[in-house]
Amino acid sequence: MKNKLLRLLMLLILAAGIALAVVYRDQLDATQMQALLTDAGSAAPLVFMLLYVLGTVFFLPGSVLTLLGGALFGPWWGTFYNLTGATIGAMLSFLVARYLASDWVAQKTGGRMKQLINGVENEGWRFVAFTRLVPLFPFNLLNYALGLTRISFTQYSITTYICMLPGAIAYTYLGYIGREAATGGEDLIQKALLALALLAVVSFLPRIISSLRRAAMLDINELKQRLDASEDLLLLDVRTAADYIGDQGHIAGSILIPLEELEQRMDEISGYLEKPVITICRTDRKSARAAQLLSQKGFTDVQVARMGMTDWIKNGYSIET
Repeated sequence: MKNKLLRLLMLLILAAGIALAVVYRDQLDATQMQALLTDAGSAAPLVFMLLYVLGTVFFLPGSVLTLLGGALFGPWWGTFYNLTGATIGAMLSFLVARYLASDWVAQKTGGRMKQLINGVENEGWRFVAFTRLVPLFPFNLLNYALGLTRISFTQYSITTYICMLPGAIAYTYLGYIGREAATGGEDLIQKALLALALLAVVSFLPRIISSLRRAAMLDINELKQRLDASEDLLLLDVRTAADYIGDQGHIAGSILIPLEELEQRMDEISGYLEKPVITICRTDRKSARAAQLLSQKGFTDVQVARMGMTDWIKNGYSIET
């Protein structure tokens, strides 16, 4: 009973804090915070990180704090304070979701957030790294949602700290440049060009990460075993219609959606968003591209049949034409 009351009290404090943050978020004033930190003297870094932690937990916009950190502490210490405050806040949100507010957060994690949770279950820290490097999900809510998964707290914390570093560097430096512009600092043009270069790198991260994030390969013999076991999976053939009934034929039970039509016909296979999907083609080039597209669209368990129909026939397995 005592534990339940304590949990309820913590949830009420959390809810009240988030409500106040939402109501007064438009009044978040960088000038007032700067004055507060200036008055704090040598304790300013600790006060700033505490503000960042509270802002992360209570859904305050982190962009204002990140820019302020760069303006007050410079590009190096500012990055450290921003990243440390954001990571500690993310860790606390994670723990709140895991041990205190799992029911409340679960109600807020439908749709894409549910796909995210399933993605973590399948990929572990790699999926966390992807979501930190590619900001597809709201940062504050993401912290709570990840607390609902089975990923270890240590993996989550280390991955968060490392993979948020590129964005922290770029936006902290942007805040630093803003201060330099306001105070007439030296070498302003060079510093501004460096800031633009850092922002360009961060903006291209989604493409880079997506291109590196390949689907896992599945051996043809394992595919045969899974099909024989009548596993609930989608075998998606992405060749042309002519190839599907051509010399190589196709595997019984497979569904044909040519790669060129896949993006327009996603609705036809939406029932497999959270189920295994195995793509196949003549070898594995088209099927690899199809798997990448499916992952980008939120399919959480996509694999590619290694060497496709070529290996299937080589192993002497039956086909339909």
